[in-house]
Amino acid sequence: MGARPAIVCLTGSGVELAARIASAIDGEVHGISGRTQGADVLFDDAMAHMAGLFLAGRPLIGLCAAGILIRAVSPFLADKTSEPPVIAISETGLQVIPLLGGHHGANLLAGTISDAVGGSAIVSTAGDAAFGIALDEPGPGWVLQNPQDAKPVMAALLAGGGAKVEGRLPFADLSPLPDGDDVRLVATEKPVAGDDATLVYHPQNICLGVGASRNCPPQELIDLAEAALDEAGIAPGALAGVFSIDLKMDERAVTAIADHFGVPVRFFSAAELERQTPNLQNPSELVFSEVGCHGVSEGAALAAAGEGSALVVAKRKSAMATVAVARAPAPITQIRGKRRGRLDIVGIGPGDAGMRTPDATRAVHAADELVGYSLYIDLLGPLAAKKSAKAFPLGDEEARCRYALERAGEGDRIALVCSGDPGIYAMAALVFELLDRDTDNGGVSNAAKRVHVNVVPGVSAMQSAAARLGAPLGHDFCAISLSDLLTPRSAILERLEAAAAGDFVISFYNPVSRTRRDLLEIARQILLRHRPATTPVALAVNLGRPEEVIRHRTLETLSVDDVDMLTTVVVGSTQTRSIDLGGTTHVYTPRGYAKRIDQEKGAA
Repeated sequence: MGARPAIVCLTGSGVELAARIASAIDGEVHGISGRTQGADVLFDDAMAHMAGLFLAGRPLIGLCAAGILIRAVSPFLADKTSEPPVIAISETGLQVIPLLGGHHGANLLAGTISDAVGGSAIVSTAGDAAFGIALDEPGPGWVLQNPQDAKPVMAALLAGGGAKVEGRLPFADLSPLPDGDDVRLVATEKPVAGDDATLVYHPQNICLGVGASRNCPPQELIDLAEAALDEAGIAPGALAGVFSIDLKMDERAVTAIADHFGVPVRFFSAAELERQTPNLQNPSELVFSEVGCHGVSEGAALAAAGEGSALVVAKRKSAMATVAVARAPAPITQIRGKRRGRLDIVGIGPGDAGMRTPDATRAVHAADELVGYSLYIDLLGPLAAKKSAKAFPLGDEEARCRYALERAGEGDRIALVCSGDPGIYAMAALVFELLDRDTDNGGVSNAAKRVHVNVVPGVSAMQSAAARLGAPLGHDFCAISLSDLLTPRSAILERLEAAAAGDFVISFYNPVSRTRRDLLEIARQILLRHRPATTPVALAVNLGRPEEVIRHRTLETLSVDDVDMLTTVVVGSTQTRSIDLGGTTHVYTPRGYAKRIDQEKGAA
């Protein structure tokens, strides 16, 4: 199933039309705050919101001027074969225009919309316009083996050439294509070579079942699979996917072979595979004693191919791997089996959408569920609208990470949302700590240990504070948390002494709490023994949020009463300077370039 289309509406008068379109294409109405009532999702910044939808792979339909859509997505255009449809619709609904060509069903989607609202699809793609067919978009369950040749083949047809059709092509209506021998359109699961006069379409009805011993070399499994496909005379493009038992979700060879063939990988439980035992050609009691089913590779291939399928290649073995190949009775459009769960640990920066990375936006959009401290989820604003979310209070960090891992272990894609950067005083370390523990010693379940974990970096508090100040981290710096909940106070004091003696610029995280207000003052006293009382100190409060405040102090004037839990404290080194530019104070720490230049001048 593809991503759900988003119909973006910028005026109140367009909401009714947007709702009609949403009903016709199972879409979701996104409306600008304060102007649109009844929208499913509200947003404040139209350009940022549309860019986020595009980056997340959501089909983007805008009831607005085409130029607005183009400006929103143009900075992110890279690969037309992977980008989602972008369609502009006039507010009357009379014109429906795919802006980025017909890829990923854009022309078909435009046609569906125009039929629903009584408008006209303005299709500019040459093949669609002339013949009603996009030769490089064969549709679900099919793949074009040589997409690079679609353009010259279509050019030959548009120039008056004719096509010879071999096999049953996936297109619903081939009647507009002229007959002839100028180009060939071939439908086959066999490894036929295409060229600039031959397009080869493969039906994806072949399922590759695999098994692998722990730490099997990926190339061993790949070589075994390629030999099996070659034996059966099957092109890799006919593969619908790679399939195995769920115990192998985290096996590198299994995920590597799916990447090698560019297909999905799915998994079945031992009980699901055991139901295929009557259909196996090589049932094994040894395999049953080890994993609970009588065959992994044959069983997975048959379970994926479904009813009416048959083994094309029975189990083939190498030292550490097994493969089997099954054929489904028709091209597969719905992949069976369980996905490998995925946990994205997402850093959303200080809260401002403009300081959120595109990768973070993609991960949030793609998630089946969001997990995090309630404030962090709230900071996502419209990005989190209509998303399933599980919020946890401060202090429940372990429960938060455990829940996210276990949910991912069920096969879903989960986004664990952190402010700043997830690897800096945030949840990434705790996630890996839970994965590192034995299950019987407070660790997570075996299913959770098999998920794919991906850390999505964000702009940290010290980075965003430094950007607001100027360049205080221009030379050596460190970060110290003053929270003694998880770190012994004695260790914090040792680190303070070392950082002070080393003359590091210091970013203090968690400077105070409701019950701990003395450590910041102790830190100030330690630092005063090593650097001047006039050393610049900056207090960055609520970074990236409407309540943001930057306060400038010195070590001498720093007061704990000026600091709260949402403050990042940056203390300069002996080299840090403050300058006033146009009434604004900037702080920087020189790295020594001026000194080097002076030395070079002296030497000259």
